[in-house]
Amino acid sequence: MTAAQTVVHIDTPRVEDGAAIWRIARDSQVLDLNSSYSYLLWCRDFAATSVVARDATGEPIAFVTGYIRPDRPETLVVWQVAVDREHRGRGLAGTLLEALTGKVADSHGISSVETTVTPDNTASDRLFTSFAERRGTAPRREVLFDSGLFPDEGHKAEVLYRIDLGVRL
Repeated sequence: MTAAQTVVHIDTPRVEDGAAIWRIARDSQVLDLNSSYSYLLWCRDFAATSVVARDATGEPIAFVTGYIRPDRPETLVVWQVAVDREHRGRGLAGTLLEALTGKVADSHGISSVETTVTPDNTASDRLFTSFAERRGTAPRREVLFDSGLFPDEGHKAEVLYRIDLGVRL
């Protein structure tokens, strides 16, 4: 089954989706889990720069959260990408990333995307590298936050990926 067959539609998140989005993030076992309250706020305050995929029952099965960078209003920062375990491996994260950037490019005129990826997160590296390649480019990478900046021991460095949207291939 393909992502398109699994997903009824890609939608704007609603406050009511906050708990499900929190659970998907928690169950990913790779994302930094924010408080459940923060996901409710995200669905309220950043819904225009985020997307959710819904299954046939309307339940969220995946999401991408983002925001417009205040000091660079042409840049969409992708905060988190997560797909429910049973829906992984079907290209859903890439489909959502494409949908979100298209939506935000149309509404906000963005020309670049930024995100951070820890060095051990190969799935996110592949997702954003492929996204860039479809635009005929490669992500520009640099360490944004060194591991020593984090109060919790063991947190890996966060590498900033900058991707110019350019032309989609």
